[in-house]
Amino acid sequence: MVATRVTTNDELQQILDLQQHNLRGVHSELKEKEQGFLTVTHSMQKLQQMHRMEPSIIVKDHDAVAGYALVMPKECSTIIPELFTLFEGLDKLHYKGKALTAYRFYVMGQICVGAAYRGRGVFDMLYHKHRESLAEKYDFVITEIATRNTRSMRAHERVGFKILHIHRDELDEWAVVLWDWNEKT
Repeated sequence: MVATRVTTNDELQQILDLQQHNLRGVHSELKEKEQGFLTVTHSMQKLQQMHRMEPSIIVKDHDAVAGYALVMPKECSTIIPELFTLFEGLDKLHYKGKALTAYRFYVMGQICVGAAYRGRGVFDMLYHKHRESLAEKYDFVITEIATRNTRSMRAHERVGFKILHIHRDELDEWAVVLWDWNEKT
């Protein structure tokens, strides 16, 4: 398996296919608790727009996308309306005594590992490729996780993410987490 950046529409379609198989409500609550889940759906057009700004990271097993982690620069806030409140909320947060907006960061818009590849290091490969590919351009990556998605919370903590803020909306309680690439891990 190899971690790389998205380059083709076929890879984007495989991302959409993985997304559809892992959305909240597709599986039982028990399976969601054990395996995690996704909340936001995308279209091919939206993914293409995002990838023109900054290609996302995927792990490939030959031609198959084993997992993905979407890169969403701040400019993506207008593309995915479901994430507008996240981006808006980030404008109000501080990190290390400075407004978050004073830093160079992007949002990891969604991460998913195919069921057949879970427990095989794909999650870590995705994030390490994020850091390798984007650390010169950005200070850190931020994402938001439903706090009840304990599998995802634990996995992000293992990689190096720290909780920056917790809030609730009409859907769930969310943890805004940050992985500072300037800190020693």
